[in-house]
Formats: sequence, structure tokens, C-alpha cells
Amino acid sequence: MVNRAKASVDLGPVFAALAHPIRRAIVEQLAGGDATVGELAEPHKVSLPAISKHLRVLEDAGLLQVEPEGRVHRCQLDAAPLSAAFGWLTRYRVLWEDRFDRLARHLEETRKTETREETTHARKK
Repeated sequence: MVNRAKASVDLGPVFAALAHPIRRAIVEQLAGGDATVGELAEPHKVSLPAISKHLRVLEDAGLLQVEPEGRVHRCQLDAAPLSAAFGWLTRYRVLWEDRFDRLARHLEETRKTETREETTHARKK
């Protein structure tokens, strides 16, 4: 059974933040270490203001911390919300794998039963 206890992290904003490919790419980039806003913007073909909006979404979800260093803003990943999301996904993965295993067994038994019935029916002809 799935534990429905409220997580300490609100997962809605985390999953919403991870829904966009640019934000997922930024998270992957930050998994390799801290980076400036300019470094995070470099691989993407969007404007700096657009990157700033993406960073704000990640920051609001708790996935990102931004520290100003003079004119440069350094970003670092906060993996705690990712860990909470992974835990939530893992619980549901176990649940669904169990259900799919039971479905597979049921389908296999149904196939065997149908095969036996077809064989019996063919012998009676």
C-alpha cells in the first residue's frame, strides 16, 4: 500500500519545474557543479530574461539557490526536493510494478485457458 503521508516538500512545484526541458537541462547542468546565470544560459537558444524566468521557477520549487557575487549570480542545485520526488516516484513504481505483474499473470493464465479450450474444442470435431 502507498503511504499517503504529506511529504515535507511540496512536490507540485517540483514536478511543474521539471516539466520543461530547459529547466531539466539546467538541473542536469547544475548536478555537475555550481554555475553562473550566463553559463546556464549558454547552451540554450533563448534570451537571458527567459533563462531568468526558468531559474525563478526552479528557485521557487526549492531546486535552486542563487547567490549574488557582485554583478554575477552563482547558482547551485538543492537536491533535497529531487530526493523527495524520487522517493514519491519509487513508492508508486513499486505499486504499479506489482499491479503490472499481477496483470501479466492473469493474462498468461487466460491465454493458457483459451489454448486448452481451443485444443479441446478441436478434438471434439
